[in-house]
Amino acid sequence: MTVTLKIRRYDPETVDEAHWESYQVPFDPSDRLLDAIMWVKWNLDGTLAFRRSCAHGVCGSDAMRVNGANRLACKVLVKDLGSEITIEPIKGLPVEKDLIVDMEPFFDAFRAVKPYLITDDHEPTRERLQSTEDRARFDDTTKCIMCAACTTACPVFWTDGDYFGPQAIVAAHRFIFDSRDSGTDERLEILNEREGVWRCRTTFNCTDACPRGIQVTKAIQEVKRALLFRRV
Repeated sequence: MTVTLKIRRYDPETVDEAHWESYQVPFDPSDRLLDAIMWVKWNLDGTLAFRRSCAHGVCGSDAMRVNGANRLACKVLVKDLGSEITIEPIKGLPVEKDLIVDMEPFFDAFRAVKPYLITDDHEPTRERLQSTEDRARFDDTTKCIMCAACTTACPVFWTDGDYFGPQAIVAAHRFIFDSRDSGTDERLEILNEREGVWRCRTTFNCTDACPRGIQVTKAIQEVKRALLFRRV
């Protein structure tokens, strides 16, 4: 069996504008889209640029727009995507080459919400204990692999690059609702800024795009409520 991969190509060193190129690729029923893209690079055009690492949906490196929707190339089967598959870089971030985007604005937002445990007490001599119920409160948002699929599926982020974006809010949620953390008020103040949580328009694009099944929109709404009531 063969499939046509229609890939958006861009090399700032050779062209001024992006363009589409099509490739005929053989595939087996068990092949993931990443397998097909790698076949193009190995057999047809070694200049094709894209990110990949674990190829098992854990590292989050290979997020891209597939048939108009954000996906991890390693998690979707070629046979489920049709006879012609369009592939382009995720939106809202500067394209460096082909399917590679500059992730720094994304990571800047992530770092800005202080995604780490903040405590007021001395370093403990043993593990900080937490009940099963308290741990379950933020379990969903611990699953994030920082692939940027949610943030780059957000129409607000496309038009306003200063918006923190869904992933940064998810990262903050994971610690805001952690009973061991003392930095809740600090993070809520950060997300209460103009480009913070209130820019969300609840379109659910982020939830639909998440390859880990995180309820991103729900997490954002919980942070909004925490801001309104200052009670978590």
